[in-house]
Amino acid sequence: MADHQRDFALELRDLKVHYGGIQAVKGVSLSVRPGELVTLIGANGAGKTTTLKAITGLIGTAEGQIFFNGDEITATPAYTLPARGLVMVPEGRGVFTRMTIRENLLMGAHCLFDRHHNQELTATADIQDAIDAQLALFPRLKERLTQLAGTLSGGEQQMLAMARALMARPSLLLLDEPSMGLSPVMVEKIFDVIHDISANGVTILLVEQNARLALQAADRGYVMDSGMITTSADAKTLLDDPAVRAAYLGE
Repeated sequence: MADHQRDFALELRDLKVHYGGIQAVKGVSLSVRPGELVTLIGANGAGKTTTLKAITGLIGTAEGQIFFNGDEITATPAYTLPARGLVMVPEGRGVFTRMTIRENLLMGAHCLFDRHHNQELTATADIQDAIDAQLALFPRLKERLTQLAGTLSGGEQQMLAMARALMARPSLLLLDEPSMGLSPVMVEKIFDVIHDISANGVTILLVEQNARLALQAADRGYVMDSGMITTSADAKTLLDDPAVRAAYLGE
């Protein structure tokens, strides 16, 4: 492992993704240092979600290199990454609607279970501690623990999706459009939680349609357009950039 690679929780080098004859991501390079909250902003169709899917192994046709904590994970199977500390909350939340909140949380804790010689999965001693930690972070879920996830509001489902991801105790959390479809009040609550997660030491790469909130929350940002990174800087610089303000902040 090269010494400089140890400086990054996540590093992409010349990432390219094709859908048939269409190149959705065109040589993206970016990095996230441990403990940082970095945001990736851009218009719909810019390639942001595709980039996250490539990082998490959900797209097997990616080219280039992806490093997580200095180890190359390019084309690593998605199901192996949560146990290594890399977890994504997908766009659209993706909760298990016919399962209860508690059952959804247990699904997120799968990599914390012990597999015994008889191949039965049994909960380790700290599973309940992990659940309690998420219910403290999301008190609204505690009131509805036995409720089916499909009966929750959109904001509550987003909270559940984030809590489920955090059950795996990730060191790197990828968030894809966490505010999509939510009321302004719920968006504010979600960003309060994102701030708390970051303050607790979890490294975050955030893709977010609300560029202003994303940049206000982030340490650094990248602007993506037509599959390419066009600008990168610390978040305050991007907030003050006239071109960014005109294109993404409605000014």
